[in-house]
Amino acid sequence: MKGYMFWIAFVASLGGLLFGFDTAVISGAEKDIQAAFGLTDAPFWHGFTMATALIGTIIGALVCGKPAQKYGRLLSLKVIGALYLISAVGSGMIADWYIFMIFRFLGGLAVGASSVIGPMYIAEISPSAWRGRFVAFFQFNIVLGIVCAYVSNYFIKGYFIEHGVAADALLQPWQWMIFSESVPALLFTLLLFSVPESPRWLVSQKRDSEAESIFVSVGEKDVAAEMNAIRESLHEELNIKKERLFQKKYIKPILIAFFIATLNQLSGINAILYYAPRLLEQSGVLTGAFSNPMLQSVIVGLTNLTFTMLGMSLIDKLGRRTLIAIGAVGMVVAQGLVARGFYLGEFGGYTLLICVCAYVASFAISLGATIWVVIAEVFPNSVRSGGQVFGSMTHWVWSATLTWVFPICVGTELVAGMSPSVMIFGFFSVIAALSLLFAWWLPETKGKSLEQIQKELIK
Repeated sequence: MKGYMFWIAFVASLGGLLFGFDTAVISGAEKDIQAAFGLTDAPFWHGFTMATALIGTIIGALVCGKPAQKYGRLLSLKVIGALYLISAVGSGMIADWYIFMIFRFLGGLAVGASSVIGPMYIAEISPSAWRGRFVAFFQFNIVLGIVCAYVSNYFIKGYFIEHGVAADALLQPWQWMIFSESVPALLFTLLLFSVPESPRWLVSQKRDSEAESIFVSVGEKDVAAEMNAIRESLHEELNIKKERLFQKKYIKPILIAFFIATLNQLSGINAILYYAPRLLEQSGVLTGAFSNPMLQSVIVGLTNLTFTMLGMSLIDKLGRRTLIAIGAVGMVVAQGLVARGFYLGEFGGYTLLICVCAYVASFAISLGATIWVVIAEVFPNSVRSGGQVFGSMTHWVWSATLTWVFPICVGTELVAGMSPSVMIFGFFSVIAALSLLFAWWLPETKGKSLEQIQKELIK
């Protein structure tokens, strides 16, 4: 393995880091955005403002495939980097509600497109023996980006608390939080000029000599075999009968993709990632070393990072079903304890923080670590791209819906004499319990070839 390949993987994976950063950075600014745009008494529009980027994500993931095929993976990544940069600068510097949402939408387009094209580029350029690890590195960087956003928010907030900020200052603290994304976005965009195009795309464009040269430079051991494999794959794609995804014989893969994407989001992960400081403030802990909600968010992010790595290391050892089942039990208990705490009106010390971290850890090793692997495995080659788009769209639609609806639900009056938070986290706990049933029903795919999985699922 040549060092150049590690450099390529590092640069491409910055797209994943920006994916995570953009997703989480808004959490630290969420309350200030609500106040700045006069949305305190408008939870519907507050939720919509928070979900704007996720609406862009749905569209970005849906439409990015054709440009990537026509103009190449590398140019597409450069456009994505530019969108990240424009979004960070625009939504951070311009304090107008409508313009803010437009720039957040552009950032969402970048997130959705990078979630598809980033792993695709890495998979197509990596030597065969290292492909899985480099693609997994992109996923790892998404979670790392979430941690970086929480850390950035913590230090920016701390700096302005210590030094103060004038009411007429050029940028308010929440704007600096969002603007801070421009630094990794600019770095990502510039570094993309130091990496080559995808060899697979070059072969599809009849530029075989360029593709061979790139394979040599990244350390591919058998360039001829790799080139032949790409040609055969492209020929197979041309000859595959265009089949409809939504037909009876594909009902089980469709249901698997739908349920794992739905359970992934409705178990509450985006409520935690987007609204963590607001939730953790409700713990009532106003003193002590970890009383700062921003610092508590960092702890949540580090928990997510640690257990994502653990899940990635265990997925091919314990299997998908086992990980989902283990995580489901942890999520049920953690979310149930959060609901109980809101019902009793007290959390005693750091109980809420501990419960939230327990939920995030359980989610990270289960639904978080398995969703994209399972969706990629269960569809046959003839409809795999359509199936992956379906699974991804289901995930992003629920993600946007949850982010939009959560502040509306929290802002409602008591329901049956109970705080809305009791109902919300009770619901999350029920969804987590359903993921245990899903694990029991899900066919295990560990150690099976794609062809073997296809025979078992397609009757």
